[in-house]
Amino acid sequence: MNKILVLFDSGSGNTRKMAEFVAEGARSIADTEVRLCSVDEATADDVLWCEGIAVGSPTNMGLLSWKMKRFWDETMLPHWMKVDGRIACAFSSAGAWGGGMEIACQSLLMLLINFGFLVFGVTDYSSKLTTLHYGAVTAREPRDDASQDACRILGQRLAEWTALCVHGRKEEDPNRKMAARRGPAAE
Repeated sequence: MNKILVLFDSGSGNTRKMAEFVAEGARSIADTEVRLCSVDEATADDVLWCEGIAVGSPTNMGLLSWKMKRFWDETMLPHWMKVDGRIACAFSSAGAWGGGMEIACQSLLMLLINFGFLVFGVTDYSSKLTTLHYGAVTAREPRDDASQDACRILGQRLAEWTALCVHGRKEEDPNRKMAARRGPAAE
């Protein structure tokens, strides 16, 4: 059973909505249990429980929020090295496009790398003009299909990588799935 944690901070509710779509995407992979936790309620045990984690934060001057940073500085610091090698990704919402949400994702990924997480980006597009190379990002609430799909794809990919890398479930390998969608000529 995959154990996926979607940990988020949200001031306005926008990042919480993203987290719900990320969790939905993770749940789309068979044998996956998902915990959705606000950073205000999360404990170190939630992080120690998971095998894969998606961390979401509102963009705060181009970086992760102070609450999310405090969680890792204070709550998780005593557990340094206990999460080494687990799989992680990031997502962020900002007040407007160009608000720094990709940089906020990079700051989340940098934090996770320092804890030993194996982080990833996604090469898929959720629409013609929407990528999630650094994680899922949106301006304000994820209202449009592309933003919602980006969040779902991120959660799905997290669950796929966890199923493959932690549980050896080769049928969930995202690379094989993409090749199958493209057909035999793509291989």
